[in-house]
Amino acid sequence: MPEKLRGNLLVGQSGGPSPVVNASLCGVIEEAMRHEEIEGIYGARNGIQGLLMEHLVDLRRENPSTIDGLRRTPTMALGSCRYKAAEEDYERLLDILSRYDIRYFFYIGGNDSMHTTHEIGRMARERGYEMRVMGVPKTIDNDLAFTDHTPGYGSTARFEAIAARDVVMDTLSLQYTEVIKVIETMGRNSGWVTAATALAGEYAPDLIYLPEKPFVVEKFLQDVETAYREKGWVVIAACEGLKKADGKYLAAFQAEMNVDAFGHPELGGLGQHLVDLIVQNLRLKTRLDKPGTMQRSSGICISPVDAEEAYLVGKKAVEAAVGGTTDKTVTLVREPGEEYRCTTGVVELEKVANAEKLMPGEFVNQEGNGVTSAFIEYALPLIGGPLPEYAKLENFPIEKR
Repeated sequence: MPEKLRGNLLVGQSGGPSPVVNASLCGVIEEAMRHEEIEGIYGARNGIQGLLMEHLVDLRRENPSTIDGLRRTPTMALGSCRYKAAEEDYERLLDILSRYDIRYFFYIGGNDSMHTTHEIGRMARERGYEMRVMGVPKTIDNDLAFTDHTPGYGSTARFEAIAARDVVMDTLSLQYTEVIKVIETMGRNSGWVTAATALAGEYAPDLIYLPEKPFVVEKFLQDVETAYREKGWVVIAACEGLKKADGKYLAAFQAEMNVDAFGHPELGGLGQHLVDLIVQNLRLKTRLDKPGTMQRSSGICISPVDAEEAYLVGKKAVEAAVGGTTDKTVTLVREPGEEYRCTTGVVELEKVANAEKLMPGEFVNQEGNGVTSAFIEYALPLIGGPLPEYAKLENFPIEKR
């Protein structure tokens, strides 16, 4: 049993918000309060960018009911950032952490956040400063490697399924005037979010396009025309990160013009590009539906499974650190069997920071315009139960007179 490490704890949030990221924050805080060796429990406002400015808050002073309420509150309660630390920043960060006697550092985020956490831990070891650092996984994109899935994905997947179903029902209601609809969903290199629209069941989009398969304009137009001739209307779900065969983004202009601090393209415009392709080539009335940032911030669509697992990874990160673990991130491990069960594990921060999990081939259909039953079986347990029930008229016909 390692010797108890006494000192203060600091937790921060980074990257894009999610519906359940605050549940992880709650897990960190509530578990920290159970350990006497953890003295102060501090929060960094707006991640390491706020830490560099010493914008810290005392989380022990918060009302316990407020902390508990984080489990049901979307987006980032502490505020977030997309800041890429320079080498000189790490020197200052460690200086600040040592001045505030931070012995436990937790960063809630995705790949880039795991890299930042690893670098802070590396700097501490090189300086001989004893501090345990842990990554707490978060991303709606579900693209972190070494974990079955990522907290945040299940709730966003639920949102996508409900939104897609509603768009299809809207199109059905006006199928003589609302002919084609394109739903643009989030996702840079992976199609996990877009694929979740298939969870709408009988109201799933007719065509689903993911960045894991090269996008071919001619094939897309053929798919749309075929579906339209069969039904008289078409709903399409497309990932904003669709790429051509040469690896370039389909909405190339937007991708080149907008990049974040880490050099990642901030995508947009894909949906309108597809609308223009359909209108110009097929002469069919087409409308764009773009949920935008609602996909990652909808509290009404929080999956109870997702919220519980988000809380769990925060709690387990503290348990592991108190037990002597450092420079790791918590993972979710799906247990085998027909009934869905999930436990946790840990993996090196450096491994997670340098890897990206795309959708496996068996989750995408051969045509490249939909998903397989294997994906449905994987994703369905994560959205926390059936979608809200809608009534459907039988529409008994009256004989024409």
